[in-house]
Amino acid sequence: MTLTTLLLFGFLLGMKHATDADHLAAVATVASGHQTLAQTVRQGLAWGAGHTLTLLLLGGVVLALGKSIPAGLENALELAVACMLIALGIDVLRRWLLLQQQGRQRLPLGKQQRQLVVPRAVPHAVLASAHAMHRHADGLTLRALLIGMMHGMAGTAALILLSLEAVQSVGLGLAYISVFGLGSMIGMALLSLLIALPLRLSVMGQLAWLHNVGTVAVGLFSCLLGGAMAYRIGSGFLLAA
Repeated sequence: MTLTTLLLFGFLLGMKHATDADHLAAVATVASGHQTLAQTVRQGLAWGAGHTLTLLLLGGVVLALGKSIPAGLENALELAVACMLIALGIDVLRRWLLLQQQGRQRLPLGKQQRQLVVPRAVPHAVLASAHAMHRHADGLTLRALLIGMMHGMAGTAALILLSLEAVQSVGLGLAYISVFGLGSMIGMALLSLLIALPLRLSVMGQLAWLHNVGTVAVGLFSCLLGGAMAYRIGSGFLLAA
């Protein structure tokens, strides 16, 4: 296998890696938030950046030492990912319930209430709201970065085993991991966009119910997948014991 073929294979494998079920669940929980499509894509890129960063750090150590990750540690990391998916799913459902409660409590302004609004306060309120949304988006991006790093730790073992079989040097192995990570970043950004676009289009109007159904489905899917992963890992541990 030539160098170009190897790196192209790594890039395409990285894009496919972004569509794994646990990655799909994680990015769906992030994309389900109320934000612009540009912010959603940025969070997908942040996930891929965190994933790549962890792969480079741990993968470099593993490649340099020529040893694979112990099975016990790999299972522990996979279990941590399972717990994270459950927590992300619960958070999506919690945010959805909170929005539903706020919607029921929000009442239209009466004529007298509208007269109490001071025009001079509007620009300040708009700026404060924009600043709060910017901080919220930054917080979500940081969360996406940390989620990607967690997934990187859990997925390092299989990636390194494949790299060790295909490359003959640490430098080439790191190059392979880099293009793999680039592929996962692009794949995750596109996946984030595909998930967020229908959710954004269904927020307003007669399709609002579809947005609610999609949001709840995302939260339940993440919880169920995390629970299934935890059950599989726990069952394997008991059988091995």
